[in-house]
Amino acid sequence: MAFAYFPHTPDDIRQMLQRTGVSSLEDLYADVPEKFIYRKEYDLPDAMTEMEVRRYFEDLDKSNTKLTVFCGAGAYDHYTPSAVEYIVSRSEFLTAYTPYQAEISQGTLRYIFEFQSMVCGLTGMDCANASMYDGPTSAAEAMLMCVASVKKRKRVLVSSSLLPNVLDVVRTYAGYHGLQLDTVCVKDGETSLEDLVEKLSGGDVAGVLVPGINRYGIIEDLSGYADAVHAAGALLAVYSDPSSLAVLKTPGEWGADIACGDAQTLGIPLSFGGPYAGFLACRKDLMRKLPGRIVGATTDADGKRSFVLTLQAREQHIRREKATSNICSNQSLMALFVTVYLSLMGPDGLRKVNDLSYGGAHYLHDRLLATGKFTDAFDKPFLKEFVMKTSLDIPALQQALMDAGFFAALQTEEGYVSFCVTERRTREEIDALVDVINLMR
Repeated sequence: MAFAYFPHTPDDIRQMLQRTGVSSLEDLYADVPEKFIYRKEYDLPDAMTEMEVRRYFEDLDKSNTKLTVFCGAGAYDHYTPSAVEYIVSRSEFLTAYTPYQAEISQGTLRYIFEFQSMVCGLTGMDCANASMYDGPTSAAEAMLMCVASVKKRKRVLVSSSLLPNVLDVVRTYAGYHGLQLDTVCVKDGETSLEDLVEKLSGGDVAGVLVPGINRYGIIEDLSGYADAVHAAGALLAVYSDPSSLAVLKTPGEWGADIACGDAQTLGIPLSFGGPYAGFLACRKDLMRKLPGRIVGATTDADGKRSFVLTLQAREQHIRREKATSNICSNQSLMALFVTVYLSLMGPDGLRKVNDLSYGGAHYLHDRLLATGKFTDAFDKPFLKEFVMKTSLDIPALQQALMDAGFFAALQTEEGYVSFCVTERRTREEIDALVDVINLMR
């Protein structure tokens, strides 16, 4: 039983066997029935040189169909500056995990602190953690924060205009925590304030979760929401696209108590669905209810600036029953990814991303209207994503676009079709997509 890439010498193995009281490695499996032990040669391919391995995977990659993405629905095809991947690939970042020992983890702690600071700047909140697994888990943790902060209430209201995957995860969390979850209906494409006020009237609601940009791509007007929620003794959480907060009103400006969402729009590639990073931020008085980790800045014995884990609320650090959450790991590398992206882009760069996305999305919207095959589902403001009604057969439309190399026209449960345009899409690509549609009957 020899393993070419194990570092143990024969003498190392002899000493370990002697310590365990057996004479051979096979003796370690003496309790395993013979019929479960595989004695034959493994059916593995022959060894290849480095060039052959590269050629093999390049050929394998050619079998993938590469599509131009005109879809969003919670995962957006934004551009990632090439410097980001080079920086996060440095060994001290790529292999970093949990900075339990602050004295030897200052680099990791610093970028987590910077991530938190940037999230606070984007959301208008006082403090943030770093971080959640993704947007849906951050929304679910926001719901749990509301219940933990408002005593003796187990009811939470969530908008029906949230992304379907966010609603699914929130429902799962609520079910296993014994919470009552009610939905606020949608009116004219937005969360109904009237329905919200009516559902708050019972005085038993701990929190309300609404989107900043909803699943139809509409920028929701949250005027009056904070007043209504706070008057009922509840907390308001807003689920946001952080990239859009460079140009839109922040959750803090809306009067929200908690901000949550997915940081994927801040330069993280689509990557077949992950890994992403959720963000969670709140007002200062709710800080002790934040799950995950929080890094704080301080000074060391010599008066130099340093960073530490503070207010640790994870079950690894305190008694399990006292933990605010049992999320034990986080997307630290993805938080670094976002931090480097935001550092490179700056406020002006992030506004430019939104300007280009807005211009491209409205250009596509107007061109689709001009075909005569699409009409508006809602006459509401949108940034980069929108839904429309169509007279075309939707499966046939999707297939025609896919055959032409486009991933577009996602169908909603209402029968609308959804399109999204980011700064990566050119006018030529948009025109080519519309040309395909113009040929359809």
